[in-house]
Amino acid sequence: MAMRLSGLMSGMDTESIVQELVYVKQSKVDKLVKEQTKLEWKMEAWKELNNKVKKFYNGTLSNLRFQSSYAKKTTKVSNSSVCDIITAGDAMDSVQTLRVKNLAQSGYLTGAEVKKTDGEKCTGATKLTDMGVVAGSKLEVTAGGKTTAIEVTADMTLSGLTSELKKAGVNANFDSKTQRLFIGATESGATADFTITAANDAGTTALEKLGILVYDNDTFAKYQKYVDMQSDTDAYNAALNAEVANKLASYIAKADELSKNISSLEEKMTSAKDAYYEKYVDADDAATDDFDALVNSDVEDETSPLAQMKARIEELKDIEEPSDEEKAELEKLQGKVSAVEKYQEMQKGLKTAQTALADAQTYFDADDKTATQKLNDEVKAQLDAKIAKAADVIANKATLKGSVGATKVDGIDAEIYLNNALFTGSSNTFEINGLTITCNAETGNDTVTLTTQNDTSGVYDMIKDFITGYSELINEMDKLYNAEDADDYEPLTDDEKYEMSENEIEKWETKIKDSLLRKDSTLNTVSSAFREIMSSGFTVDGKKMYLSDFGIETLGYFDAPDNERNAYHIDGDEDDEYVSTETNTLKAKIGSDPNAVTDFFSQLAKKLYEKTTSLMGAVQGYSSSYTLYEDKKMESDYKDYASEIAEMEEKLLDYENKWYSKFAAMETAMAKMQSNANAVTSLIGG
Repeated sequence: MAMRLSGLMSGMDTESIVQELVYVKQSKVDKLVKEQTKLEWKMEAWKELNNKVKKFYNGTLSNLRFQSSYAKKTTKVSNSSVCDIITAGDAMDSVQTLRVKNLAQSGYLTGAEVKKTDGEKCTGATKLTDMGVVAGSKLEVTAGGKTTAIEVTADMTLSGLTSELKKAGVNANFDSKTQRLFIGATESGATADFTITAANDAGTTALEKLGILVYDNDTFAKYQKYVDMQSDTDAYNAALNAEVANKLASYIAKADELSKNISSLEEKMTSAKDAYYEKYVDADDAATDDFDALVNSDVEDETSPLAQMKARIEELKDIEEPSDEEKAELEKLQGKVSAVEKYQEMQKGLKTAQTALADAQTYFDADDKTATQKLNDEVKAQLDAKIAKAADVIANKATLKGSVGATKVDGIDAEIYLNNALFTGSSNTFEINGLTITCNAETGNDTVTLTTQNDTSGVYDMIKDFITGYSELINEMDKLYNAEDADDYEPLTDDEKYEMSENEIEKWETKIKDSLLRKDSTLNTVSSAFREIMSSGFTVDGKKMYLSDFGIETLGYFDAPDNERNAYHIDGDEDDEYVSTETNTLKAKIGSDPNAVTDFFSQLAKKLYEKTTSLMGAVQGYSSSYTLYEDKKMESDYKDYASEIAEMEEKLLDYENKWYSKFAAMETAMAKMQSNANAVTSLIGG
């Protein structure tokens, strides 16, 4: 804001005069701001009411339309701690017996405590070789019917091992606090259980060092399967063919991945070379700056281009006060060397990938019998090693102990008897003939009783929720429509708020906000439509019925509180202080004539739903979908106010500046007159 020093010559309070002149025009701006504020508050009031209608529309009202919603069943359990029951509408009315023999559980291996060979604690970054595990140790993980081989490498860490275990189909984690590996099946049940066994002698040592060498029935059964192959040629050949197929698939997948990596690397190398020339090589020295020569330089040879470039960098670094040219040269040379070294790393990666690709391809060249034989020989050697290892394990079965402190819990299926019929499953939840049974405890030889019947209380609660929701909504509409007049109240300006306390401001604004939808025509249209449908009759079995036939009515005009005269009450509703002592006709009807209840309320809900859909339909340029009020028009009007206010404020500023300019000109003129008067006085000796 500009600082003005006015009235120095005239002695007039020009600041106050200008503000008085501006006040009239400012009041017009304030009026527009207040109208815009009221519109904003009205939009908020409508949005809040609209959200309540939408919640009612999408929830209780929507459900009540469908006759399937009234087909409610419930199942009582004689011992609720044994199981939880969800009952579908098509479940049979019945009394059944249930015995839970076994609960399903997941396979879980708790490893023994581990440590490094130097006695230090392990972390996820600890290399397996630092724990006494030999590189080349081979493990096999069987999970969910799939067997995956894991070979320990020299650089494999505990975190790397858990990643490989996860890839093999189990959950795995190393806990540094307890120094144990924890391995679990991804799902419960016998088929999801897992085993981790050694595929060579080093593998047995590896399992022991990792604290997960466990000999249980499943593990011995797996070893026995391999031992049996010694005398079963068909089983041996089947296993050999299966493993050859798996190995071939893995080599093909590996080759495909390597091919993609090679293509990606070649593209990156081409881009890196182009970027080098674009960034570091000017047209003048393009012929002498050979990127390929730099890349292929022997850095040990002092005469090579890259060695000379690095030597020059060291010379420049040793200069105590380098010139700008020398600084620029150093920065450029360092960038070149960095770009070349990055390219060399990519080049090494490319050669490694190309070698690995060539090696993988030697296993599946269809025209090369040597490749096929190589694959068969390799897999056969591995299978024979597994059989030999398995034979050794089975031979020493009685003396094998495994890792001290390691335990394995087998995954087992749940087994239940419903009406003496056996059902098994990998989880503890069974879906049987309309019942979803979730077992929580075993019963031994005891049984519990499941009693399935119509859920009259569920239907009653659904209708009660509808009546309550509707009544709350219509009460809200009546309260807003019949609100007290607040025509004498307008939104406050900042200056007006300054003169009031926060409590006074809040009361003032609340008074306005409460009255914004008073006598609103749109609100009246909606509430009238709702009331008309709720008072309508619907034909049920040839007879016209009303809500009153089910003991649901409004209170008398003089009995109902203000703005609650259109709310409905269910006779005998224990939560309703007005009618709790009356006979509950609705409950009686649900029990004696459920079809009539279903027919009437589904018709009522459908008609109310359709009417609400119509009222909330979009109107081009006026309202959006699922909106009762003219939200688009209000938003447009709000923007128009904003434009008009901005325009008037600009004119007001120009008007204010015009008056300040006039008074400033007057002050200047008076100053000149004073100066001239002083000059004349001095001439005549005054």
